[in-house]
Amino acid sequence: MEYKYDRDWILEPVGGDTGQAYIGYNDASNERVFLKRNSSPFLTILSMEGFAPKLKWTKRESNGDTMTAQDWVSGDVLSHYEVGQLPVVKLMHRYHHSDNLYNMLVRIDGDVYEPERFLQDYQTDLPEDLANHSLLANVEACLWDTLSLVQGVRKTVCHGDINRRNFIRAEDNQLYLVDWEMVKIADPILDISQLLVQYVDFKNWEAWFELYGLRITDDIYLRIEWYSMLNLLNMIKKDFRENRLITMNHKILKLKHIYQNRYIQGMREM
Repeated sequence: MEYKYDRDWILEPVGGDTGQAYIGYNDASNERVFLKRNSSPFLTILSMEGFAPKLKWTKRESNGDTMTAQDWVSGDVLSHYEVGQLPVVKLMHRYHHSDNLYNMLVRIDGDVYEPERFLQDYQTDLPEDLANHSLLANVEACLWDTLSLVQGVRKTVCHGDINRRNFIRAEDNQLYLVDWEMVKIADPILDISQLLVQYVDFKNWEAWFELYGLRITDDIYLRIEWYSMLNLLNMIKKDFRENRLITMNHKILKLKHIYQNRYIQGMREM
């Protein structure tokens, strides 16, 4: 369904009729933009730094909402294979090490996540079937037991929703990362492990670390294991809620492999 926004723009909802995101068409100027209602001020710095498409304008509506327009990018979503390759590695390294992004997120009171908060979020509204699943319960208990191993580390800007559909390669080959609604200040291993468990075979993790420039110490490897298991728990929870049981079972097998072959000491045995 299309909506008349003002004299110039016709809006078409994106991602369902949520009232938050639109494609905007201006027939008079033959222009097309991506429009977002009440987007975060963080979008400005993302656009300036080249992580998100160029910001064109922002308008305040009569009800107090703001509508933000970005360049409409014609391009392709990355394939499963492409997400594990160098361009994505370089992009992630760049935003993890960007002082400008970090300072802006601090300035606008962005969420700061300690490891225990991730576990608390996982427990919230956890379906009973998953709460009673022996492997998942054991993994969760292990993560609580080993919190001290992943606390007190340097935090950076984390995207928080690493998914191939959020990586867009434009026609000019510029790579963008979109949908920053879950952005937070946290251990960058959150994003790294989120990518690894979805898109990189275990046998290729070491090569990926080299591309990123991550020198693996015992402490870092423990964090990789911890956040890999955390991310898989959250993905399993999401798959269960969306009735994607086949993909959920694949993730359970992957989680079982990491858990049974873990390097972390002091975890409970199955």
